[in-house]
Amino acid sequence: MKPLPKLRPGWALVHVRLAGICNTDVEILRGYHNFQGTPGHEFVGEVAEVADVSAGERKKWMGRRVCGEINVACSAYGFRPQCEFCQRGLKTHCARRTVLGIVAHDGAFAEYLALPLENLHVVPNSVSDEEAVFTEPLAAACEILEQVDAEKVETAAILGDGKLGQLCARALKGAVPRVVLYGKHDKKLAIARHAGIGTRKVRGDSSESARVREAFPLVVEATGSPNGLGLAQQMTEPRGTLVLKSTFHGAAPVETWPIVVKEINVVGSRCGPFKKAVALLHSGGVDLKPLITHTFPLVEAQKAIAFAQRAGVLKVLLKA
Repeated sequence: MKPLPKLRPGWALVHVRLAGICNTDVEILRGYHNFQGTPGHEFVGEVAEVADVSAGERKKWMGRRVCGEINVACSAYGFRPQCEFCQRGLKTHCARRTVLGIVAHDGAFAEYLALPLENLHVVPNSVSDEEAVFTEPLAAACEILEQVDAEKVETAAILGDGKLGQLCARALKGAVPRVVLYGKHDKKLAIARHAGIGTRKVRGDSSESARVREAFPLVVEATGSPNGLGLAQQMTEPRGTLVLKSTFHGAAPVETWPIVVKEINVVGSRCGPFKKAVALLHSGGVDLKPLITHTFPLVEAQKAIAFAQRAGVLKVLLKA
């Protein structure tokens, strides 16, 4: 058993209540980012201790249910001067950042984790643990609306019916008149339809590009597969926007000429606005519990990670 994380001034020790397994965690175990440590970056927990804060701050945070932003920037480490990106307000791109469970920072697949208070967000009482654990990936889905002017988009396609694709479809559904989720799993597509999202069945193999004829002004690639990018390029109409969400270990086979010929705007999209995600959960605007396939105890983490890689499985949770 690992010792408790040591706290820096202004940091909190968080007792993890639930943690979610995502595709990035699986890719990390395959070598993505060459991470050594405890993975996991989706969590809801309870503040168990805070370090070197005022009595008022301590009272504000102790015992509160929280979720947390995963990028730890210059300010939390006390670096002076702060890096250029932090000075520009781009803390998620801090040149010296660590990333919870991904880059040089032990993550949420444990009883306890440590994060600076500036990264934490209080979970409203109206939001259950099973909903709150989705805050980080839901925020990543909401980031698309920060990067794309949704008012100019009439229709959008999400490629990939997995966890992140499902969340992206739900985030866009409230802003874009027509959203279509493309996937290859009948049960996953049925869950999307139950949420009022249009769906299309695809095989997901190399022959698919010859069968998919519809093009969209906005396409989100969220397959988690190297093969998704080629089909996403084809599905993006001229002068359209292609948002890339997939992270995986290794290279993607891709031809760049469609980007040039169709003048496609390609947007990389990663972490997003936690406040918007928490507000969306609080409003009841999304129902995410149907996305939970199974919950395992933390001691069965290896079994849970293997289960999460099975076909047809959506969100798998670890309960501390």
